[in-house]
Amino acid sequence: MKNKKITRKISQGVYVLTCDGGGCVVDAVSQVSAGENPLIAVAVMKRNFTNELMHESKTFALSVLSRDVSPQIIDTFGLKSMRDIDKFEEVETRTIEGSSVIGDSLGYMICEKVDTIENDTHTLFIGKLVEADVYRDDEPMTYAYYQENKDDFVKVETENGKTAWVCRICGFIYYGEELPEEFKCPICGVDKDMFEKK
Repeated sequence: MKNKKITRKISQGVYVLTCDGGGCVVDAVSQVSAGENPLIAVAVMKRNFTNELMHESKTFALSVLSRDVSPQIIDTFGLKSMRDIDKFEEVETRTIEGSSVIGDSLGYMICEKVDTIENDTHTLFIGKLVEADVYRDDEPMTYAYYQENKDDFVKVETENGKTAWVCRICGFIYYGEELPEEFKCPICGVDKDMFEKK
């Protein structure tokens, strides 16, 4: 039996990825080389609108989130789409080297996109670090911390009298007595075993 929950034990941070026209919350970020301009890789789900924008963008920025980040940032960049709202009007940002970075963050990295790698669910975008700074030296949020404290960041309200299945990753709600076979979250793409019945 494959228990994919073990992947939640991989140590990784939580970031806001921004590019021309949009952005989203990501956790699959890694430094993949060293030197004066190290390479930074970020994986973005293909069904995410930001994935489309990243293919067209020449640069991208990553804002490092702290443990005490405002839940509004998680809600805006993690649970909403630029197809529906202008996320940059909802959250305070700063423009640095032509890129929007989150004001309420520990700092940022701005990268020049140099490569993309496609797989079945995600695109891995690789960028050369061209600008970066640290705003403050607080504790960064990890994916594990987010999972342990998600209820503080994602407020989920279900309709009374209806059976609701809530995604434990992003908070998406599906109403129905049972989840359909082969169901996947339309927001974050996880399988139905990551849903909790309410």
